[in-house]
Amino acid sequence: MLSVNGISSFYGRVQVLHDVSLTVAASEIHVLLGRNGAGKTTLLKSIMGLVETRSGEILIDGVDLRKEETHNVPRNGVAYVPQGRGLFRHLTVAENLQMGMHVNNSDQETLDWALDLFPILKERANQMAHTLSGGEQQMLATARAICTRPKILLLDEPSEGVMPRIVDQMLDAVASLKQHGMSVLLVEQKIEAALRLADRVTFIEHGKIRHESDPATLSNDPEILGRYLGVRRK
Repeated sequence: MLSVNGISSFYGRVQVLHDVSLTVAASEIHVLLGRNGAGKTTLLKSIMGLVETRSGEILIDGVDLRKEETHNVPRNGVAYVPQGRGLFRHLTVAENLQMGMHVNNSDQETLDWALDLFPILKERANQMAHTLSGGEQQMLATARAICTRPKILLLDEPSEGVMPRIVDQMLDAVASLKQHGMSVLLVEQKIEAALRLADRVTFIEHGKIRHESDPATLSNDPEILGRYLGVRRK
């Protein structure tokens, strides 16, 4: 469904990604793990056309996103929730969601589904986005992305700065997306939680894909986590 083939990405003259390839299947939760600075966020931004790529292809159902204008990437079925959330801070919750709906002319059913995942947003509908708590802002950013009716959702560290109770709700929502046929490419710092959700796990190091596995294999071979993340599972 999503196929990243041999991309190399740059910030100016500095190369960050080196011949990176990765696939995400339909209705799959694919977790991307790596140390700080490994290239995880750069990969997500490269898919969205926000970082310059100088080789390879990024295909979504056969359409090469590298040949599309950046503003057309969401119209091809890719939604992105960045670190920092990227909300329209001085619009209301409802207005932020409407902005998401405009991307692909989503219907009321899509909006209702997003609100069912995050019921607190119904209560906050007329509240300005910047007045929400950090967890509520993360919910709003994710709900707005869902309102674009994407084929795949790119989520960058959704638990960052969020209370544990809200993190659990966020991750439950991610699991629900899979049940509705949506794919997810997830960057997440809470490793145990991410592995509970994952169908597949890819490790990136120094801008290169180093290893791909599945949660069951990682449970039987915890040294892989130690090698690429510097952690040990009990």
